[in-house]
Amino acid sequence: MPFQKGNKFWQIRAKHGRDKLFASPELLWEAACEYFEWAENNPLIEERPFAYQGDITMANVNLMRAMTMEQLCFFLNCNEAYFRQFREALKDKTDEMSFGFSTVIADIEAVIKSQKFQGAAAGLLNANIIARDLGLADKSDFDHRSSDGTMTPRTIVTTMTADELKKALEK
Repeated sequence: MPFQKGNKFWQIRAKHGRDKLFASPELLWEAACEYFEWAENNPLIEERPFAYQGDITMANVNLMRAMTMEQLCFFLNCNEAYFRQFREALKDKTDEMSFGFSTVIADIEAVIKSQKFQGAAAGLLNANIIARDLGLADKSDFDHRSSDGTMTPRTIVTTMTADELKKALEK
């Protein structure tokens, strides 16, 4: 049975849209700190072989877990799009609550970026992966084109005699 034309069932709802995940910037920061602690207390485990006096033993080695916004969002039970849209919506607002949320989000992003950078700098994380993730690149731009923009080598025309060429090459 289709809805009747002009129905207004949607107005019966007590509220529209999703509630904020956090009622205050302080609660968002506390939740982020819980994630930071979780990431530190739950390292990745790698099983490595060790040799001692001819015996090979397998042992677990703790590896640093790189913090990510993706993992934070999963921990907070939201998706990245929600977090990104929330951050974007705060840009035009000037009230104290919005400023607080903006500051906390910037601090969260700074902690995650710093943790990854320091982990890579100390050799605890793969520096190549982290550099790409952080947008850091060792760029070397070489222009191998000739002056006319093509890859065609320049043609040098000379009118030297064989003796003049021999003398030039000897120099």
